[in-house]
Amino acid sequence: MVEIEIDGEKIKAEPGSSLLQVALDSGKPIPHFCYHKKLSITASCRMCLVEVDKTPKLVPACATPVTEGMLVHTDSVKVIEARKAVMEFLLINHPLDCPVCDQGGECLLQDYSVGYGTSKARFTGEKRIVFVKNAGPLISMQEMSRCIQCTRCVRFGEEIGGLMEFGMVNRGDREEITTFLNKNVNSELSGNMIDVCPVGALTSKPFRFSARGWELASHRSVSPHDGLGSNMNVQTLRGQVMRVLPIENEAVNECWLSDRDRFSYEALNSPERLTVPMVKQDNRWIETDWETALNYVTHGLKSISRDHGASSLAALASPQATLEELSLLQKLVRKMGSEKVEFRLRQSDFTLDGKILPWLGMKIEEIGSLDQVFVIGSFLRSEAPLLAARFRKAAINGARVSMLHAVDDDWLMPVENRFIGSPAKWLSMLGEIITAVAIKKGMPVPDWLGNLPVTETADRIAASLMDGENRAIILGALALQHEQASALHMAAEWLAENTGAKFGVLTEGANATGAYLANAFPTPGSGQTLSNIASDSTKAFLLLQTEPELDVADQPKMKAALQQAEMVVALTPFKQSLDVADVLLPVALFTETSGTYINFEGRVQSFEGAVAPPGETRPAWKVLRVLGNFLDLPEFDYDSSEQVRDECLHNRNIDAELNNVCGLLLEFDASETVSETGIRRIADVPLYFSDMIVRRAPSLQQTQAAAEPLVHLPAALFDEMGLNDRDKVRVWQEQGEAVLPAVKDETLPDNVVRLATGHPSTAMLGPINGWIGVGRT
Repeated sequence: MVEIEIDGEKIKAEPGSSLLQVALDSGKPIPHFCYHKKLSITASCRMCLVEVDKTPKLVPACATPVTEGMLVHTDSVKVIEARKAVMEFLLINHPLDCPVCDQGGECLLQDYSVGYGTSKARFTGEKRIVFVKNAGPLISMQEMSRCIQCTRCVRFGEEIGGLMEFGMVNRGDREEITTFLNKNVNSELSGNMIDVCPVGALTSKPFRFSARGWELASHRSVSPHDGLGSNMNVQTLRGQVMRVLPIENEAVNECWLSDRDRFSYEALNSPERLTVPMVKQDNRWIETDWETALNYVTHGLKSISRDHGASSLAALASPQATLEELSLLQKLVRKMGSEKVEFRLRQSDFTLDGKILPWLGMKIEEIGSLDQVFVIGSFLRSEAPLLAARFRKAAINGARVSMLHAVDDDWLMPVENRFIGSPAKWLSMLGEIITAVAIKKGMPVPDWLGNLPVTETADRIAASLMDGENRAIILGALALQHEQASALHMAAEWLAENTGAKFGVLTEGANATGAYLANAFPTPGSGQTLSNIASDSTKAFLLLQTEPELDVADQPKMKAALQQAEMVVALTPFKQSLDVADVLLPVALFTETSGTYINFEGRVQSFEGAVAPPGETRPAWKVLRVLGNFLDLPEFDYDSSEQVRDECLHNRNIDAELNNVCGLLLEFDASETVSETGIRRIADVPLYFSDMIVRRAPSLQQTQAAAEPLVHLPAALFDEMGLNDRDKVRVWQEQGEAVLPAVKDETLPDNVVRLATGHPSTAMLGPINGWIGVGRT
């Protein structure tokens, strides 16, 4: 540590730290525009000029490292005059539209002009005009005349988002920020550019002109969309959510927020919101009251249980449901005598149930210190955008990243080794890496591998896993959805154990870890799986905040099971599944209820509701508690969600329960497990079709990421079929077929087709990891 003096006050700081950041951390408010603690330093705005003893000129505090004995003056006459001069230049072309600016009340330029601006401008020439630009449905560039060219937005895109979508053109007083070739901004983190803009040049298009900052009430909340658990500030006005901003938490989301978290609040006011209970009678939907609806459900469930047995009842839950909701759901089903409850709707291999409780395998903050990372089967940017940003930062800082995938997915970061192959080959590809590691360590090669040849890529990945001190192997959602998920897990576990790497799993949804802790899955050994649930033996379904026709691994099979069932009860915020449901019970979304999410590092985060639920909507935990009372089930007497949470987590050491090590050994021939003939489908979940909330957020649905799915064909097959870009093709699986536009994808192996799931246009096809046929229309 070094000791410096700022305005007569002695302060200790890390040597080489930015003088500006040291001053800010010490409560010295040095004005600044271009500086941001998470971005590179440009020192272009000159607003943070300070006086340092023995330095002849004023220096920018942001670009000045602290040294032992430094004497700094931040409020001398010389400094004040310099700041006034800078402000005068900045305000020459700035429009006087503070009363109508969305940044009003939150604007650094507005704040500093009070202290350093003048009441009258000396400039009498014409102000420059910057023409309106279109950056897409999320960011408004209607008032770019306000821009002060701090380049924060440019640097964020390049350094944090990994996608440089803004840049500077022209020079001098004509320079301006623009998009490249008039394209829209498509980054999944683009909303953060609004946050870093210190003036009102970039504003939120969905929030535009809807409220003033000082009118809004703030409420802490947690993201319901991915396992990171980003901390959010839900801002409300007169009982309505107006916008969502990040809450800084260095251990989780730093100071950023993904667009999915930021703009999905629009779905809260969707015209599809369900606000009263509804019952289907004679194929017509009728609105009713809660008592009638719950009596109807109670009578139906008791009759079905009596006629077909308790095991005829099943429950499907979304992993974005809260810990309290999942705990009560599984309790209700089990009290009725059934084990059919499941939240892992896109998985098909449950061999390791009871042996593991998947988690990230490390603290989120530790990702930045990794030297080597090997990611298996993950669309990182759509699964957890801000986690991908942390991996990107680690890669830029020198970490060597390797991937095993079915497509050369663009992670917007340096990837040293790309091991690309059909999912049918993934186990043998991991076997090659295991063989290489065993040879390098002088160990016997596991018997099940035989004499598996080792490719150059596998050898490089093996070498990387044995290099450096901090290594990690991560299983992504695609690996979890694989029909050999347990075998892939065991192979990755072997690699982690024998290379000293940390072993992590990217679970799907905001609360998958919480769902495991709530036991919202069949008891191991019960013989019940998702395949059993999606069968004729299930006569009654409870759906908790999920659309099974879009959210499950085999959508047509599940829909057939729902259609033959005698009763389907949907606890849902939206009017959904109208063709298969019999009862719709309106339940609150995450901003309208209290609850708890447990992210994939095991962090417990509880939150309160920000607004009242609309109409007759009730929190799902209350609906389940009252339904338990109607069914005369014991131990359903709760007065608050906190009681449910405390009961679920009572005397539990979550850190001790989290476990990725199953301790099992592979005992079969990986090369013969799955046939490699035919064309294999690889199914990603589009970023803005991941759950029922984002599917109904209008602005997100206008983005490029929400466009109709394309059939990505390998180059050889595309050319063999004589197709042109976006020609329509017919695709089919065992359950159905669809006609969709096709594109050539040079990154795909010859026997793999990429086609998204979670979208209505592909819901009729069949297993998301099955075989697929492609033909001309």
